[in-house]
Amino acid sequence: MRLLEYGYSLIHEHILVDFIGARRYSPARWNRVEVVKKVLPYLLKLRATGCRTFFDCTPKYLGRDPGLLMELSEKSGLRIITNTGYYGGSDNKYLPEHAFTESADELADRWVDEWENGIENSGMKPGFIKTSVNDGPLTPISQKLVTAAARTHLRTGLAIVSHTGPATPALETIDILQMENVRPSAFIWAHAQVEKNWYFYVIAAKLGAWVSLDGVSGKNLAEYVEMLEYLKKQDCLDRVLLSHDAGWYDPAQPGGGDFRDFTALFDELIPLLEKKGFSDTELERIIRLNPVLAFGPVADVRKRIPASRQRHSYVTP
Repeated sequence: MRLLEYGYSLIHEHILVDFIGARRYSPARWNRVEVVKKVLPYLLKLRATGCRTFFDCTPKYLGRDPGLLMELSEKSGLRIITNTGYYGGSDNKYLPEHAFTESADELADRWVDEWENGIENSGMKPGFIKTSVNDGPLTPISQKLVTAAARTHLRTGLAIVSHTGPATPALETIDILQMENVRPSAFIWAHAQVEKNWYFYVIAAKLGAWVSLDGVSGKNLAEYVEMLEYLKKQDCLDRVLLSHDAGWYDPAQPGGGDFRDFTALFDELIPLLEKKGFSDTELERIIRLNPVLAFGPVADVRKRIPASRQRHSYVTP
């Protein structure tokens, strides 16, 4: 994947999230036309910043809708990349029943099938694996999800994005991946900003993992500048990813509820970092090169979709 094709990237965002839980989950809970009407202006505003690639981190049973993503990709001109995998945090509310009874290999088979054959007959294929684990020492179900993600990675090459937060489960995840013969460089520690002892970022980065500081907003810019200055001093900017974890349309709220846009990183944080002495090379590294290295060319799944259906999945900016 050439850097110019990727453009600037947002590696952890959401277009639609439904918190109803796996047992009551149904795509019938939202109207796609209404979602497009609300979300498209935010994506067009984002594209005007120079962003070209948008990783939607909403997993299955939480609002992943490939048809919606393909439509918004066509209309916005953004490359929108979705995922495979299951979300195991939040007391496992978003896990289907079979996640508790099937083995790690059986779960991996399901996720590999989406990579090989597409998601729900949509023609869209995942560009990464998304999972989630509990906050403390990993429970057996979280361990199984990480193992399934590792085995999916070995069969597909897809990067593993895990909603993790604190350092303890992040480092335990790395341990499991290494036991499964997966290099830490395949692991993206999502929501690492939750961990307030920043030295753990250095530990993970030196192991080769990606440290995803993905809660940027207009209200916490000073904290992000401080974190990034620390990581710069530790020579770890080459393992840092940035995003907002913003959006999103909530089907349970009137009109989809409040929506936070996706531009604070480009419009506010980057100018602050420039004033703090971050070079163009350092900033390009974080928002253009690092996402390509973290997710890899394998995230550009257009080449794996039949030519007759490619135009329905991604738009080349």
